[in-house]
Amino acid sequence: MEITPINEHEFQRFWPVFRAIVEARETYALDPAMTYDTAYRLWCELPQATFVAKENGEVLGSYYLKANAAGPGDHVCNCGYMVAPEARGKGVARAMCEHSQKIARESGFLAMQFNAVVATNEAAVGLWQSLGFTIVGTVPQAYRHARLGLVDTHVMYKRLQE
Repeated sequence: MEITPINEHEFQRFWPVFRAIVEARETYALDPAMTYDTAYRLWCELPQATFVAKENGEVLGSYYLKANAAGPGDHVCNCGYMVAPEARGKGVARAMCEHSQKIARESGFLAMQFNAVVATNEAAVGLWQSLGFTIVGTVPQAYRHARLGLVDTHVMYKRLQE
């Protein structure tokens, strides 16, 4: 698997995965009616960097890296990860998270924070914890899950540098 900066052609290939994940309303608090142009701007243009994970030319997933806040909070980064359904359980999210931590350190970030990990997304919560993230807070009923109704979200944090 290779992880490289994304280009527009790769995002076009990734778009069906992005759209399906957002429309499922199980993990991302994004507008399910979001257009391609809005998604491209949000995922590829606004962040500091966006990457794509590929194997044999097949797009397996993507992630973005950005400062979590501005000014006095810009030393903490935030990332978002999406994995194609057919690639789940194959270590893609783990590889992207490890890659993102390396890029974040190289960019001078001191910590990484995930602002709203849907608590019912047990695979993600478990993975992030196995990679050293801790739940530093839980927001009750902060997410309207398509199947489960109102569920909690976690704020997860990891220090990257001393």
